[in-house]
Amino acid sequence: MKIAIQGVQGSYHHQVASHLYGEVSLQECSSFDQLAMAVANGDADKGVMAIGNSIAGSILPNYSLIKEQKLTITGEFYLNINHQLMALHGQKIAAIDEVQSHPMALLQCQPFFRKHQHIKLVETDDTAAAACRIAKDKKRGVAAIASAYAAKLYGLKIIGNHIQQVKKNTTRFVVVEKTDRQIENANKATIHFTTGHQAGSLGKVLTALGGLNINLSKIQSLPLIEKPFLFSFVADLEFEDLPQLEAAQLEIGILVESLEVLGVYKSHKL
Repeated sequence: MKIAIQGVQGSYHHQVASHLYGEVSLQECSSFDQLAMAVANGDADKGVMAIGNSIAGSILPNYSLIKEQKLTITGEFYLNINHQLMALHGQKIAAIDEVQSHPMALLQCQPFFRKHQHIKLVETDDTAAAACRIAKDKKRGVAAIASAYAAKLYGLKIIGNHIQQVKKNTTRFVVVEKTDRQIENANKATIHFTTGHQAGSLGKVLTALGGLNINLSKIQSLPLIEKPFLFSFVADLEFEDLPQLEAAQLEIGILVESLEVLGVYKSHKL
């Protein structure tokens, strides 16, 4: 089995793939767009894709990628994110002039670096890739923000532990496939829909879901590219059985202009 991930070995995406599937072959992708295309083209059997973070919110473009590449969400996984500051052995924070990492990691660690104004923050493509380059090139005076797993993998020393601002920092990942197979014990679905632009149109959808005892665990607006300042919606629905979901599809289907199921899968609890 080959799993497409955003980033390289040692990344948070790699950790999720390992949690779910053990030791597998990785298709390392430099972007989410490449990840989605790898799965859509059959270069990878599945993809592990970050879809949102408890601090930074949803990664909206990834929902569009799933739709555009006609992929299906077949699973999810929540990973606690613990950012570590790492560098070559024998260095301390005072000797570090530059820190490299993914923009999201840098954002989540900003308060830590306010205490170290001498350090320049540089955005890179991936947390683990930054660690890998430091180890490979023997870069002194440069540190990376990545996971403890990446530090161990690339032989770097952790010089700052758990440096993110919010200690309970969780990222939600989804598994995407080019398939429509039924998932055993499915109890969650992600849907995409467009309502009319009349007053109360969204409210009717929400009322219908409530009447069916379906928990709307998330709803997010997505811009309609072809219609500036108009929006569609992506929502996560939690249900008890598939007939309950099928009833919801029928009921809200007559209330909206379009409805697409992006995936039906088994939920993963925090």
